[in-house]
Amino acid sequence: METLLSIKLWFSLDEATQKLLITIGIKLAIFLFFLFLAWIVGKSIPRFLKLSVRKFAPQLLLRIYENLVEPQEKILGIVATLILVSVCLNFIQEYTGFYRFLKFFSDLSIAISLAIFISGLFRQFLRVYGIELIRKVGFEIDELLLVFETIANFVIGFIVAVAFAQSQNVNLIGLIAGLGIGGIAVAFASQKTLEQIFGTIVIYLDRPYIPGEYIRVHLSSQGILFARVEAIGLRSTKLRTLAKSTLIVVPNSLMAEADIENVTRGKKVMVLLYLDFTRHLEKSEQALLEKVIKESTSTLFGIDPNSTKISLFPHQDDPKGVRARVSFFILGSNENSIEFRKRLLELANESISKKLETHGIEFTMQEPTLYLDSPVPI
Repeated sequence: METLLSIKLWFSLDEATQKLLITIGIKLAIFLFFLFLAWIVGKSIPRFLKLSVRKFAPQLLLRIYENLVEPQEKILGIVATLILVSVCLNFIQEYTGFYRFLKFFSDLSIAISLAIFISGLFRQFLRVYGIELIRKVGFEIDELLLVFETIANFVIGFIVAVAFAQSQNVNLIGLIAGLGIGGIAVAFASQKTLEQIFGTIVIYLDRPYIPGEYIRVHLSSQGILFARVEAIGLRSTKLRTLAKSTLIVVPNSLMAEADIENVTRGKKVMVLLYLDFTRHLEKSEQALLEKVIKESTSTLFGIDPNSTKISLFPHQDDPKGVRARVSFFILGSNENSIEFRKRLLELANESISKKLETHGIEFTMQEPTLYLDSPVPI
């Protein structure tokens, strides 16, 4: 019945309207086809790029690609797909309103994904090449590198935001300058409120705690509190005390200045390295092995220097061989800093291998290195 009504409705239209609807339908079909094609090609670009680099590029360029671009292949595929989708939008450019609406969100998606891709490349560069370069120069490596990474991410985001605003004919720099002049007058009228807002920004950037974590905080009005973080609002943080189970609301400006001990993040990661030797080690060689390992790990930032232990025992698969088990602890406050220390440990492994080889001690290091979460006693 509905089909018959549709047919009658179609034949009731004049010839010009029918031709217009047919043209729109054809263009829509072509547009959808190219959208599907863009999705297929976009997903295939990282794979095609990898095959091309492996086949035609020199070994150095291949190693750089594997270290920097390969971990970002997923987001690279998304960027490529979004760019191709943006190109496909030209098929509907004559439908101005609909085109501009889709074009805005398409360009916004490209800007966001491109910022994530560039940020990921920079992070990989810092992990793979930056740490080793700093060590060669002779500087100490610490978490300042992570702060530098955060600043770089902010700069990348700002540049991409400005570029996107310019593409949309919005003078973002002028807008920020205008808001800054007007903000001076507002600042004097709402100083306390701005302090709390800035405190909130500091907490969200630094992330000393998140909802659900247990913290010990020293407040001038309350003394030392041991509480669970219930929520982080725009103006204040809500803390649930353990003793009385009461809810305390603390302005974020005070939390940003307070001494905070995050009990939940009090953890360390136990590292186990296994070195296999093809022969029995003399006493002097065992002492040398212990010295090399402790020297290579004790200078690493974020590794407990007093936790390194080395145990030697017969190898199960090789009666003439010996296996050495090296254990120590990596200390860190969050996942990012733990990953940072793991990269330092990879460099320490290379240092151990080179030093032992210079003394004629041959061994193989078992892969992968084991990382076991271990809580810190409180």
